[in-house]
Amino acid sequence: MATSGTYVTEVPLKGTAEKHYKRWRNENHIFPDAVGHHIQSVTVHDGEWDSHGAIKIWNYTLDGKPEVFKERRELDDETQTVTFRGLEGHVMEQLKVYEANFQFIPKSEDGCVCKITFVWEKRNDDFPDPSNYMKFIKSLAADMDDHVIKA
Repeated sequence: MATSGTYVTEVPLKGTAEKHYKRWRNENHIFPDAVGHHIQSVTVHDGEWDSHGAIKIWNYTLDGKPEVFKERRELDDETQTVTFRGLEGHVMEQLKVYEANFQFIPKSEDGCVCKITFVWEKRNDDFPDPSNYMKFIKSLAADMDDHVIKA
C-alpha cells in the first residue's frame, strides 16, 4: 500500500470569512488577475462557476513549471468550506487521492482564518510526499487575501 497522509495548516487572513468564501466559492474566474503568479487560467469544464459538483480546469505554476489540474468542486455553505477533489492533471500522475479543503472561519469583525486540510495518497512510494502542493495552496490562500481586501 502506498503512503498517504494529511497536512493541516491555518492561514490568518485580514478579509472577512464571508468575502473569502464567496471568492473561492463563486469567483474562481478572478484568480488569474488576482494571483497570476500562481494561477494562469481557470475554466469550467462541467457545471457553473458557483455550482456544487462543477468540474474546473486550472492552469498554474508550481516550482517554476506550468501544470494543469482538473478538479470536482464540493461546497458546504454552512461551514464555509470549499473542497477540491483531484480528477486529472500533473499532480494526479503521482497521487491517487487529492482532496484540499479550504474552510473560512471568522476570528474577528474584519479577519478570519483559512483552515486548509490536504488529504493525499501516493500512487506508489517512488513519488515524493506532496509537501510542495501544500506549500502552493497555502501561499495561494495567503496571496488572495490582498485581493479580497481591495474588493
